[in-house]
Amino acid sequence: MQIYTVEAILLVFLILITGCIIYERDLLSAVMIYCAFSFGAVLLYLMMGSPDVAFTEVVVGTVSTIFYVIALKKIDRWCK
Repeated sequence: MQIYTVEAILLVFLILITGCIIYERDLLSAVMIYCAFSFGAVLLYLMMGSPDVAFTEVVVGTVSTIFYVIALKKIDRWCK
């Protein structure tokens, strides 16, 4: 029963993080918050017993974050 509670807390955490990403005005901050979302997803995948999906999420989250930061260096990082 305790495992279900932790999974529910992680799901609520992911929903809150998604809301923070949507309403963030600074794009670099949104990318950093996306890192927290990716970390929470990795924890959730590990709790559900799928380490292969968690490893894939780590790789995709890291590579996409690097690409986002490189792209933000070339454009204005504030939303209008």
